[in-house]
Amino acid sequence: MLCPPFQWRNCLIKLFARLALLILVVFIVPSLAAAGWWMTQHHANNWRDANWSSSNVLPAKPTADDAAIYVLAARTGGLKGALSLHSWLVLKRPGTTHYDRYDVVGWGTPVRKNAYDADGRWYSNTPSIVHEIHGTEAATLISKIETAILKYPYAKPGNYVIWPGPNSNSFVAHILRSVPEIGVVLPANAVGRDFPTDGKLFAIDDDWRNVHATLFGYTGFAVGARSGFEINFMGLVAGFDILNPGLKVPGFGRIDL
Repeated sequence: MLCPPFQWRNCLIKLFARLALLILVVFIVPSLAAAGWWMTQHHANNWRDANWSSSNVLPAKPTADDAAIYVLAARTGGLKGALSLHSWLVLKRPGTTHYDRYDVVGWGTPVRKNAYDADGRWYSNTPSIVHEIHGTEAATLISKIETAILKYPYAKPGNYVIWPGPNSNSFVAHILRSVPEIGVVLPANAVGRDFPTDGKLFAIDDDWRNVHATLFGYTGFAVGARSGFEINFMGLVAGFDILNPGLKVPGFGRIDL
């Protein structure tokens, strides 16, 4: 319904009130609920007390003839763990019996290789496998992933920004967008994944299966076969997926239906 003449001020007030209510219900209330839940859980007091050892999520000794790609993620430390994950990549090249782990940290040179066990806990939090690829498909993609890692534009000391990015999730999301054949997006609660590491505020994946729009990571949206429909507000993501039925809830991530 159009606004009546000379009522633009009242109409704007109503519009902003409804927008504020929408933000409250969709983004703030779930985030507060996630924070409340997180505070009831046991956590390491600091990084020195945290357990960083292998979680045994991955096979300890992979077979030499297998190639594999893993995307892993675990809740991060401190209060920010209520709302966000830390994600990383693990590559297993054919003909080898070890893994190579790549992730980004907030001190020194951001991009690290094998700084931790491939499936190591993050601040004592056990990781989960977001996505995995094996065999010939993995072998053909590993070189593309390595090229994307080398070309990551925020790899110099001082480039890391905890929010809205570029952070650890921005790095992994950059690789996933650079190599869309991997076929997955990071979980909705991987804060920083929507930061435009390529400098583009609007982008379409090379395979045309996902569209992204962002205002420097502060707000934006994504739609496509991989993302479903998502709205990003200040790093918090809400949305739904029809092809793989599920809801995306700030703080909690994806809830399968």
